[in-house]
Amino acid sequence: MLTQNGVPMSRYRAGRLMKYLNLSSCQPGKHQYKNACQEHTCLPNLLERQFAVPEPDRVWCGDITYIWAGNRWCYLAVVMDLFARRVIGWSLSANADTALISSALRMAYEVRGQPRDVMFHSDQGRSVYRTEISTASLALQDKAKCQPTGKLLG
Repeated sequence: MLTQNGVPMSRYRAGRLMKYLNLSSCQPGKHQYKNACQEHTCLPNLLERQFAVPEPDRVWCGDITYIWAGNRWCYLAVVMDLFARRVIGWSLSANADTALISSALRMAYEVRGQPRDVMFHSDQGRSVYRTEISTASLALQDKAKCQPTGKLLG
């Protein structure tokens, strides 16, 4: 803003002025990337980066993202069919927990007519690779059971 109004300002001058006025900036920390070949030990990667799927409802993938909603974070879980490349289930919640993921999976399961033999693939983030996901949350209406390998069996 200052340079737009004709006041020359470099980052060093801005730093000196901020120090003089006893101001500090809020900078986010650097993102810590995990090793690309690192895999969670509980759940093997069955998809092996084979994202070209021959037919619908064979492989679903999912992820969670967070959205700033005014004064707090909300979490959005989505489930996508890899064949159609379309979102088939989603859930929004104030908490990133297994209920969020379970709700998105339940929506996808119902919308797609309760398909059988669907593999669910995720990046195995902290809330996704929990034991509850691989057991209780994929037992959709007692019709589907989940193997620890990531296969959803109907």
